[in-house]
Amino acid sequence: MRTLLKNGRVVNVFIDKVEDADVLIQDNKIIGVDKYSDVDADNVIDITGKFVCPSFIDGHIHIESTNMMPSELAKICIKHGSAAIVADPHEIANVSGAKGILFMLEASKNLPMTVYIMLPSCVPATPLDENGAVLTSEDLKPLYQHPRVLGLAEMMNYPGLLFGDKDTIAKCEYASENNKIINGHAPLLSGKSLDKYLSYGINDDHESTSLPEAMEKLKKGQWVMIRQGTCAKNLEALLPLFDEPFNRRCILVTDDKQPADLMEVGHIDSIIRYASELGKSVVVGIRMATLQAAQCFGLKYQGAIAPGYLANLIVLDDLNDVRIRDVYHEGKRVVRNGVIEDFKVPEISQELWDAVQNTFHMKELSAADFHVEPQNKQVRVIKVEPYQVVTEEWITDLDFSKNNGIDLDRDILKLAVCERHNNTGHIGLGYINGITLKKGAIAASIAHDSHNLIIIGTNEEDMALAGNHIRETQGGTCIVADGKILADMPLPIGGLMSDVPIDTLVAQNKALRQCAMELGVKTDKDNLYVEPFMSMYFVSLSVIPNIKMLTYGLIDVDSQKLLPLFVD
Repeated sequence: MRTLLKNGRVVNVFIDKVEDADVLIQDNKIIGVDKYSDVDADNVIDITGKFVCPSFIDGHIHIESTNMMPSELAKICIKHGSAAIVADPHEIANVSGAKGILFMLEASKNLPMTVYIMLPSCVPATPLDENGAVLTSEDLKPLYQHPRVLGLAEMMNYPGLLFGDKDTIAKCEYASENNKIINGHAPLLSGKSLDKYLSYGINDDHESTSLPEAMEKLKKGQWVMIRQGTCAKNLEALLPLFDEPFNRRCILVTDDKQPADLMEVGHIDSIIRYASELGKSVVVGIRMATLQAAQCFGLKYQGAIAPGYLANLIVLDDLNDVRIRDVYHEGKRVVRNGVIEDFKVPEISQELWDAVQNTFHMKELSAADFHVEPQNKQVRVIKVEPYQVVTEEWITDLDFSKNNGIDLDRDILKLAVCERHNNTGHIGLGYINGITLKKGAIAASIAHDSHNLIIIGTNEEDMALAGNHIRETQGGTCIVADGKILADMPLPIGGLMSDVPIDTLVAQNKALRQCAMELGVKTDKDNLYVEPFMSMYFVSLSVIPNIKMLTYGLIDVDSQKLLPLFVD
């Protein structure tokens, strides 16, 4: 079967030019980019006035962070021109182990978007994490045989490599020996420590939040992933990387993006569009999201409109607005005039379904579980910055005679992380600044990367109610106030993903945000919503500097040592 896209304008990502040409497709491959007659094809589609470019590749995404099943995510991604994603399923792996990875592989097979998998490198993220499973280097080896597994996912445990942890090193060595990609994850690491980390074959990094940090990693041979997600928005800080020669070693990724943002703003197309609004070339943005993403992961004959390349391509109504009309995946049109053509949800075995459900194993909570016994006035507070996942330590005096240290005037709220996998009863308690909630409490079973139950509140009673609601529903995110559940997004699949259609999930996501604003969560100087939920999800990520909260208490990320809540 030959299809001819006739009279289009082709984006040539090899030379950053737009050229008049026809595109001839046979089965799943492009076999010609030139001028052809109608007799050269079985199916001729006139695209006069339209643009043709390769379809986009998201080089780093956590499907679970979208709260969608892979099939539901694909429905959004393909409409926005993404025919491939490179996913790290370490969220579900931290809950359900190797069966969680197999679940994601089954749930993403035969979709009109190729889902490549990177095997989770850090389950758990660090020895201080309490999660639902452990994956050693030996556990991972059989999974490399799957054709959609490209390598080892973000090596977050950089302290493990720096301090010589044998199993962490073994994971990297096995991947390298088998010519597999190793993703990086080393925020703020620099100098000789960065050199030692990179010596284990680390290919890339998506955690650069400043230009100097990204430039050092580029100079030392890494691919830099420019991330623009829901919480971590690094595009503006890294915008100079869209210029020559730096753009030749950069790709575009979303990492963690919530369903409402994907539906309303878009996927990789939205990053290209935003960079264009800030003065950068659309064609360069397309190259970074296509050819270079393919090169970064060793995906041969992908990411370009050229003979012999896989026929993953987009027809655009408008190049500057990246306005997508049709999408082709492996030669088949899967989106026509913005409408999905044909879609089948993959079947998943009952064994794997069972492995990712009913994952809460913990006692009911009470308000007393969140009471902090004061030792003195000086306390370490986790300080959250908007649109960043890094945190800072803030040492300040608290008044424990009022609301057990909670101080709404200074935006100091109570924080708890409760172990939920093995009923250990461990609860880390402390305080947090930057969420801006003025009333009630928020809670979630999304708490990177161990995904214990995390709760932030203005009072202990509402914290207990919120936590118990998530426990009873076997996962999700909720917001409560005055003893009532005000908004809820159930996530019964591993406590991470929903089993409802996109529109329902997006409505739940929006309701949570609206309710949060009504309870005091502010907008910033540009009237952008400060996302309290995604910020909360990262407060327990023990490999992102500088200070985090685990089930055992506060942790200093650099030293990987627990910190006392009170300062002597």
